[in-house]
Amino acid sequence: IGRRLAMKLLNASKFALAQGVHAGLIGQLGAVTHDLDRALLAKLADVVEQAGTHMAAYDYAHALRVTESFFWEFTDDYVELVKDRSYGGSGTDDQVSAHVTLATALDVLLRLFAPFTPFVTEEVWSWWRTGSVHRAQWPADEALSHPGSSVDPELLASVAAALTEIRRTKTEAKVSQKTEVASVTIQAPASVVSAIKAAEGDLTAAGRIKSLVTEEAGEEITIADISFVEQD
Repeated sequence: IGRRLAMKLLNASKFALAQGVHAGLIGQLGAVTHDLDRALLAKLADVVEQAGTHMAAYDYAHALRVTESFFWEFTDDYVELVKDRSYGGSGTDDQVSAHVTLATALDVLLRLFAPFTPFVTEEVWSWWRTGSVHRAQWPADEALSHPGSSVDPELLASVAAALTEIRRTKTEAKVSQKTEVASVTIQAPASVVSAIKAAEGDLTAAGRIKSLVTEEAGEEITIADISFVEQD
């Protein structure tokens, strides 16, 4: 367990709590209305199930591996995509949906990581929870299932991949990542186009995009056309 993981866990927790996330939001899945949030929790449910199976079999290395893999997706992809929404940029309902998801995911991740990073998880737990994380129950995957939701858990990965392509294109164009995109056309498989449309607000905010067009084409995500807002 490296210092980088510990620092990232601390920083991600500080970000969530700075948004007003609190323990009372944990598990309030009825307020999770955004597809990106539902996808994140659906994937987390899979991680809880897998990690629990590995722990029961004393296969601690695999339990840590699946947890850590999800954690990096949570911090590097999900948190980046929902920043604007968590600040209230898309309205109250979408903000609450993001906050409930952040609270629930953070709560579960602290319990999953506790056997492996006992000190940092206990520290973060003390910031917003009572008692000790080491006395908390192991999370249950059923508690993360949204009633009536059939969202694809891979939706987040698809949208994150689109954001990566936009940022790569900015780098190749030698413009700042803060440069606004006047318009962009993304070509991608149908499943990815569907994912992008479901989380278009998050993608346009994270990519600083004014106009986004999607086209079903090819087997990979491709930036077919892009133009940037001229800088004064």
